Amino acid sequence: MGTFIIAEVGINHNGDVNLCKQLIDLATDTGCDAVKFQKRDIDLVYTQEFLAGPRESPWGTTQRAQKLGLELSLDQYREIDAYCHQRGIPWFASAWDLNSQDFLHEFNCDYNKVASAMAVYEPLLQKVAKEGKKTFISTGMCTIEQIDRAVEIFVTAKCPFELMHTVSTYPMKDEDANLRVIQTLRDRYHCSVGYSGHESGTAVSIAAVALGATSVERHITLSRAMYGSDQAASLEPAGLRHLVGAIRKVDVALGDGVKRIIEAEKPIAKKLREHLPVS
Repeated sequence: MGTFIIAEVGINHNGDVNLCKQLIDLATDTGCDAVKFQKRDIDLVYTQEFLAGPRESPWGTTQRAQKLGLELSLDQYREIDAYCHQRGIPWFASAWDLNSQDFLHEFNCDYNKVASAMAVYEPLLQKVAKEGKKTFISTGMCTIEQIDRAVEIFVTAKCPFELMHTVSTYPMKDEDANLRVIQTLRDRYHCSVGYSGHESGTAVSIAAVALGATSVERHITLSRAMYGSDQAASLEPAGLRHLVGAIRKVDVALGDGVKRIIEAEKPIAKKLREHLPVS
């Protein structure tokens, strides 16, 4: 099986289901394996003082207005669910609070996702692990000890999981990628390890696959000029097409590691070595 490519819509839909559908189309048409969203109960994730603070956005002048504008309703998620089924691509989401995980549970998605920010929140980890679905766990902003604890919860619950090496800056500088952590995590936990990238461009994500990442998650957008805090770390359509195509080539090129002479080499070897004495 090749690298599992996740198109992270996140909050780049700006509360617009039609934009969601265009991003789902982009993910499907470029050959991604799944689409991912984010779900928050803003009254649990943010303080009332924060929500009352000022913020200019397309939805108003407060933080509450902006955060509410980026949240999709139950009816909107039902429309997304139906559209993903129509397009033949699975979707799932990262919950940022317990209520949101209950909300997502109703859709019976194939996968769960734990965002880096939530990888230290044990009540959520336990709730997700109890569902028993394969879960992608991002590890940005986490110490090894915190990852130890998250892994322990999933192992105890016998819930399949895949860690994702992540650096939680938006966009991430290439020199901060530290891709060798992929091997460090694989050696320590004896599990599959993917890569959730927030860099500009595609080279780092492609290198992650060459280093053995079993999944790659990247934010996607129709245009980085659109409103939103995640746009700068997102791939536009041309970038996503390039990334998916390159990853599929790397998947094939990695091979099985067995040194052999392939059939196509044999006549070339005969020709190029015909001047050598027969041994």
